[in-house]
Amino acid sequence: MMAVPSSSKAFGLIPWYSLLIVIGAGLAIWLASREERIAGLPKDTVIDLSFWAIPFGILGARIYYVLFSWNQFRDRPLSVLYIWEGGIAIYGAVIAGVLVVWLFSRARRLSFFRICDVIAPGLVLAQAIGRWGNYFNMEAFGEIVTDPALQFFPFAVLIQEGGRPVWHMAAFFYESLWNVCVFLFLIIGRRRLFRRTGDVWNFYLFLYAAGRLIIEDFRMDSLYAAGSIRISQLLALLLNGLIWHGWFRRPDSCRGMSKAVRILLCCLHTACLIPVLVYTLNIPILPSLSLGGRALLLGSYSLVSIASALLIYGKSTPEEVVYAVRSH
Repeated sequence: MMAVPSSSKAFGLIPWYSLLIVIGAGLAIWLASREERIAGLPKDTVIDLSFWAIPFGILGARIYYVLFSWNQFRDRPLSVLYIWEGGIAIYGAVIAGVLVVWLFSRARRLSFFRICDVIAPGLVLAQAIGRWGNYFNMEAFGEIVTDPALQFFPFAVLIQEGGRPVWHMAAFFYESLWNVCVFLFLIIGRRRLFRRTGDVWNFYLFLYAAGRLIIEDFRMDSLYAAGSIRISQLLALLLNGLIWHGWFRRPDSCRGMSKAVRILLCCLHTACLIPVLVYTLNIPILPSLSLGGRALLLGSYSLVSIASALLIYGKSTPEEVVYAVRSH
């Protein structure tokens, strides 16, 4: 039965969690290596970078997770080292990885954002693959599913609670699927849409955050700050909002768009952003929301932010698409 993994180890020896991380990292390196020439980077830039980014990324992911769930490790400090049991956070990996890329780009005198553009598609694909490690570890699941019509895999998974299996939302699968969609958008956009160095990376952050904002709200094992604030959800909202407003203010955005339409889009985005920020910060001025109400609130904001961002970014001519031009 797919709702429950047969084993947490591949071939009875290797933890699936670790194996999937290795597979994802390998694919990310391969994809980025194929793109480095088109981006105008020296040969083997990605390989050289990976020797630093991968170990420090994993370290950052673990440190981030441990910091926001210290109660889980307080009585067994050595278990901090048991990374194969699960417990890493992608935001920690991204923060550490960005720092490594920045230092690497400075040392090699290369464009920081050009390197980020090269690694972004492979990174989000690696995230999509790595999320299945949560399936084998039976973690990153969502709220209880009580409707029998929805008690099927991959919409839901069975989690042991009190000695009996209980259906929970398969939040890991939702995020994996979303990451695949982001990956496809980045791959297509590299040749048809993005006209500035750094746009591939920014779209990765923007779209990943838009999906994570919603999916994180379903999860039962979120990391919290200040007691009740889902830290990953707050970071997703801040990333999404900051990048959106950055595009809105760019001189090459809003092409052919009247001032009135620009103001309308900005007001619409802000109107959707404010209640989501209030909800994310757990400020008690909104009425209590059901699961459907929360999904509607967060989903509406993500949908508005994505649709309006694409309108604001606008179309690019073939001559402007930076990576398409370089590929020729």
